[in-house]
Amino acid sequence: MTEGGDGQARRTADRVARESYGKLVAYLASRTRDVAAAEDALSEAFAAALAEWPKGCPDNPEAWLLTVARRRMIDGARHRQVAETAADDLRELAASLDAAADERAIPDQRLALMFACAHPAIDPAIRAPLMLQVVLGFDAEAIASAFLVSPASMAKRLVRAKQKIRAAGIPFRVPEREELPARLGAVLDAIYAAFAEGWTDPAGTDAARRDLAHEAIFLARLVAELIPGEAEALGLVALVLYAEARRCARRGADGEFVPLAEQRESAWDAAMIDEAEALLRRASTLGAIGRYQLEAAVQSAHIDGRRRGRTDWAAILQLYEALSALTGSPVVAINRALAIAEIEGAGAALAAMPDANEDERLRAYQPYWAARAELLGRSGARDEARHAYDIAIGLERDDAVRRFLQKRQAMLQ
Repeated sequence: MTEGGDGQARRTADRVARESYGKLVAYLASRTRDVAAAEDALSEAFAAALAEWPKGCPDNPEAWLLTVARRRMIDGARHRQVAETAADDLRELAASLDAAADERAIPDQRLALMFACAHPAIDPAIRAPLMLQVVLGFDAEAIASAFLVSPASMAKRLVRAKQKIRAAGIPFRVPEREELPARLGAVLDAIYAAFAEGWTDPAGTDAARRDLAHEAIFLARLVAELIPGEAEALGLVALVLYAEARRCARRGADGEFVPLAEQRESAWDAAMIDEAEALLRRASTLGAIGRYQLEAAVQSAHIDGRRRGRTDWAAILQLYEALSALTGSPVVAINRALAIAEIEGAGAALAAMPDANEDERLRAYQPYWAARAELLGRSGARDEARHAYDIAIGLERDDAVRRFLQKRQAMLQ
């Protein structure tokens, strides 16, 4: 044991939670397929750690948590009312104890858990949110915000999905090649949603999100390495690398938000962009175009435009047309409208914008109102633009972006 106090114990627990939560849940649940029990046991183990670690943090915090959590799961199985189920659980947990004699090398089964969450028996609408919770430790409220669903509704869906995994005995394994196409999309969606959540904290001030983008990039690379012939897996890695390469440029020296059109190229990670370009080219040779390749191509076009001093908006609009046909996403429709504005003007763009009265998901979606405010301002409808900015500012969580929107609103004067 190393010396430590309350502060060190909490910092260590926070670090392990960020880095290893999904790894521990995946290992605990891999034998019994009881994801909820694994999460509960791990939660109790973390609570025990905060009580015990101030006396001295263990040399291997992961192994300590795993041992305590497994004991909690065994105790829980012993107290189950259904004796046969309890006996099965105990046998599985005992087997896992034997299988992990060397607890310093805990097997990483996160990818297998992600594919279990993407099993055909799980409702397609809940697969990605479920992965975010059990693999990356998101709470229901954060997931609900990312997927534009109420927290209460999301929590109920997540509980039902975990019950389904246990009741159906869904195996924790990477599927055979013939099974991949039906389940890969949900895995990629979950990884991208995780990256997007980490992307909302560019300054790295939120401990819960600090390493989330890097974790999502790691998982994206893991999938691409496992199935190198899948163009969309490569497309996703390219997409997140394009975005991550510009992270440092999103804030000025004063901490203020800097939009893409005003970012300094010298602040971009050139090596990361080169890697993304190479991955996108490789994906294009595989003959299977998909959402993530198209979105990565949009990023590539924007970066190329900044470097050349002239953005090819016609090419970007064409990419958004393809994305719209493929996904029908209102988010794509918003970006398509902004591309139209650069070619045909604000009036045509406003006509192409989706209507929040017809799609309630947009009513609490900040980028919709920010885009609408910008287009209304360009068209001369200042009062409507100010109203749209008010809504966008009220919905924005990032102080720097909120100040940026307030400055744009003030310019309407």
